[in-house]
Amino acid sequence: MRVKICGITNLEDALIAINAGTNALGFVFYPDSPRYITPADAKKVIDKLPPFVEKVALFVNETPEFIRSLCLETGCSLAQIHFDVEEDFFTQVNFPSLPVIRAQKRDDILKYADEYRLVDAYCEGFGGSGKRLNIEWFEGVDCSKIILAGGLDADNVASLKSYGFYGVDVSSGVEASKGKKDPQKVISFIQRAKW
Repeated sequence: MRVKICGITNLEDALIAINAGTNALGFVFYPDSPRYITPADAKKVIDKLPPFVEKVALFVNETPEFIRSLCLETGCSLAQIHFDVEEDFFTQVNFPSLPVIRAQKRDDILKYADEYRLVDAYCEGFGGSGKRLNIEWFEGVDCSKIILAGGLDADNVASLKSYGFYGVDVSSGVEASKGKKDPQKVISFIQRAKW
């Protein structure tokens, strides 16, 4: 499984995740999040990263123009659209984008079935709640284009391998405190997800 470590707020955490083998880093551009990073600070981190690492910009309730502009400004390579939008929204963004499904029931996970998408547990806020989805919902579902998020940590990630998820996304499950990663938790999570 591929791994994204989300809620990166500093270069140290980014490099620990990269050295441990992560495929992607997530930068939260949602001001109400405790993991929010300013575009200027994100650019400082991104400018110092090695090549071949996906840099994912997470957005909530922003316009297509703002999303595209901020991705180009910061050097992010993918926009994660963490709110409900119409299909044509992604065309308007005109930048590589990943839809997020905030699942409340089993049928929700079938949305965007032919596309790569991130499936997270629904919560009143947006992400990083540590709330876990009902894993039984994925039985018999083609998970090869699903990135699973929500309530994951080093203790439960290995149990997901049989489902064939494209990847997993973790934030609170590898933190020492909100916005600061725990190096050992990051390393353990990535090892157990990948090997």
